[in-house]
Amino acid sequence: MIGAIKVYSPTTLAQTYEVLQQRGDQLQVLAGGTDLMVYLNTRILLPKEVLNIWQLNELRGISFESGALRIGALTTYTQLIRAPLVAEHCPILIEAAKTIGAIQTQNRGTIGGNIVNASPAGDTLPVLAAFDAELEVGSHRGVRMIPFNSFYTGYRKTVLEADELLLAVRIPPKQADEHLFFYKLGTRRAQAISKVVIAAKARRESGQIIQSIQIGLGSVAPTVIRARSTEALLTGQVLSPALIEHAKETIRQEIHPITDFRSTEHYRRFATENLLARFLRQLMTEVG
Repeated sequence: MIGAIKVYSPTTLAQTYEVLQQRGDQLQVLAGGTDLMVYLNTRILLPKEVLNIWQLNELRGISFESGALRIGALTTYTQLIRAPLVAEHCPILIEAAKTIGAIQTQNRGTIGGNIVNASPAGDTLPVLAAFDAELEVGSHRGVRMIPFNSFYTGYRKTVLEADELLLAVRIPPKQADEHLFFYKLGTRRAQAISKVVIAAKARRESGQIIQSIQIGLGSVAPTVIRARSTEALLTGQVLSPALIEHAKETIRQEIHPITDFRSTEHYRRFATENLLARFLRQLMTEVG
């Protein structure tokens, strides 16, 4: 017990599933705690019961299995930053992890927490969206796979059932001829919640033709999103200044930002279209 809060601290997945089966609809899950502890200290959130999963070593580790990069849900940002497998197969995930908080937050915060927290400003989430990641979710009923881009149903809402736990994320590897881009725009250069965050990857044929492109965006809608209309506009087209201007207008209309204490709706649209243009101009000039 912590004050009036009852804390469950299982040491195995089997024990965790049992608690979730019995108390899942009453519990707040605690992973690294970098968000939850702030909520508790400020009394924004006062759950009666907490499931502390920090001791579940089964949810840690980074490997390459069945053609995908598998990252355990309790893998910290520091571990992501230092992982050779991540550098090889999804290097912009390292870029995203480096933008999150201070060293203390990176040492404690987890990729699973970033995903399940379901904030549209989650810095790793546009990377997972652009890479068409899959989420491995478990319960006493078994394990199921959920496409990352189908995980969020609304602001801070997911398809996760009350008795389910995120186990890992699986990311298809970067292809040798893919060009990657990540950029986080915040109030300052470090330790800032994003105003706009973009992750993109693209393959280019000879003659500046865009063979494929995926664009993930954060902080510009109630959830992290893929810019599907903009992707469709660009795919199969020859890169040119005129096409870039058309893409800027398309993505500006595709997003649904709000005005809040960090930024305005107008600025977020302006910033998003110009970050996309930056990537497309880089794509025009990069060799290979």
